[in-house]
Amino acid sequence: MPASLSAHLQVCDELHHLALEENRFLKQYQRVPDPSLLERHQALIDRLETSLASLRTGDAALVPSDPAARATRAAVIEQARGRLLQILHLLRENEQLVLRHSLGPARPAAPAPAIPPAGRLQKLYEQHSG
Repeated sequence: MPASLSAHLQVCDELHHLALEENRFLKQYQRVPDPSLLERHQALIDRLETSLASLRTGDAALVPSDPAARATRAAVIEQARGRLLQILHLLRENEQLVLRHSLGPARPAAPAPAIPPAGRLQKLYEQHSG
């Protein structure tokens, strides 16, 4: 498996883990996560964007001639797509939680930064899942 494909799957897994962390935080504390968590989220989205661009232009775009290698590559790509769909689902749920908590009776004194929208990840997914 090409290194760029492995790196892409790693970024997907890290982003999924962070989305789960954000989800737990929102459910437990019923407020927008701290800026550090949101900055980590944005950094991972940026890495995902770079990873997707690398896959489009790099060695991972080449289909191996060996059938076993092709099957492995296809399985990893499908695993990454599945992970991205899980991330999209979590980000949408997180957006709903942020909205629900921001409209609740106890409003924060200062506006809190918003979680980066799932729409950006959806757009990336649609652009690169061709």
